[in-house]
Amino acid sequence: MLNYRQLHYFWVVAKTGSIVRACDQLNLTAQTISGQISLLEQSLGVDLFQRVGRQLELTEAGRLTLPYAEQMFQLGNELESILRAQPDEPQILFRVGVADVVPKSIVYRLIAPTMELSEPMRITCREDKLERLLADLAIQRLDLVISDSPMPPHLDIKGYSQKLGECGISFFATEELFERYGQDFPFGMQGAPLLIPGQETVVRSRLMRWFAELKVQPRIVGEFDDSALMKAFGKSGSGIFVAPSVIADEVQAQYGVQLLGQTDAVTESFYAISVERKVKHPGIVAITEGARQKLFTDAV
Repeated sequence: MLNYRQLHYFWVVAKTGSIVRACDQLNLTAQTISGQISLLEQSLGVDLFQRVGRQLELTEAGRLTLPYAEQMFQLGNELESILRAQPDEPQILFRVGVADVVPKSIVYRLIAPTMELSEPMRITCREDKLERLLADLAIQRLDLVISDSPMPPHLDIKGYSQKLGECGISFFATEELFERYGQDFPFGMQGAPLLIPGQETVVRSRLMRWFAELKVQPRIVGEFDDSALMKAFGKSGSGIFVAPSVIADEVQAQYGVQLLGQTDAVTESFYAISVERKVKHPGIVAITEGARQKLFTDAV
């Protein structure tokens, strides 16, 4: 069985760059640290470090071991922090990963029902690329991932994708752009400056295909993975921009723009991805039920 104390000594030496600095951090002698690392190497049957001149460098096996050790001790630190911060009343921990292409307003409205549960719940949210979030889901660092697509079939991760719902998209413009391009939607958008979601979003290809079918060619002036940044550019008058129709009223109020038009021919879908044994987590249940009963009333 792996000796975690020895692994911790290896991790500290690798992170600090030398046994001397590791001694200062661990308050141990060099003989103790080097001896324990030697025992670890013997038990694993590989060399983790090699000497190059006076420097201590990781071997190929050491470089392979380091990220695993990093992850293990980061998890340990997180666990310690969470347990120390626990209130007297027990809380359910709910760790949510959000794909960075999902609009923040949608995320808030999806997660909001968890704040109304009778069980005390502590929610942590992390935004990242979908594949990195799914990797953390696989090792149970996350309970749920919210995405605009189901789990990709090429990933060797056991999981379950629940479709929360879908909606059409709406187009928004400042008053000046509305006056120039607001007539005869969507054909009046010919040549109009357009801000579009980035290539990693699912809706982008659907949007461009729709324009091609209509034989309408707007002038693309910006592409954004971050929908909030796209809206900020739209608010400044840089171009017309899109957002899910379910938050159309909120977008108009928050950014001071006008609704140019909307279509159900282009839709955005949203998914809750979890490992199978986590589907009864009260937070996930609250999100799926809230999405289908309040946010996306036509969810499938």
